Amino acid sequence: MIDEGKPLFVQIAERIEDQIVDGSLPEESRAPSTNELAAFFRINPATAAKGVNMLVDSGVLYKRRGIGMFVSDGARERVLADRRAAFAERFIAPLIAEARTLGLGPDDVAQLIREHATPSVT
Repeated sequence: MIDEGKPLFVQIAERIEDQIVDGSLPEESRAPSTNELAAFFRINPATAAKGVNMLVDSGVLYKRRGIGMFVSDGARERVLADRRAAFAERFIAPLIAEARTLGLGPDDVAQLIREHATPSVT
């Protein structure tokens, strides 16, 4: 799991988001505690807490006092929407800029995507 280019707390948050997106951590289910995360990943509990708190701040998780952290209603859609926006900013915006430089229109770009998305038959 360790990606040297990303802070550990961000990786913890993304791991929990991945579980929400793939359904292994459904809405209203209990999320792993910071101590469980710290033990599993062999990291400082404060680092795990920072990742969990990122998700609390974004409304993906919420705390039930004395019980633990839980996945919020609508968390999956919230995570997907955030990831779609990040995908567009990271990949689509530069793609469009380069397409304009090359004189490619939307139909040209769509055709290139279809050609590269279709498995080649040998």
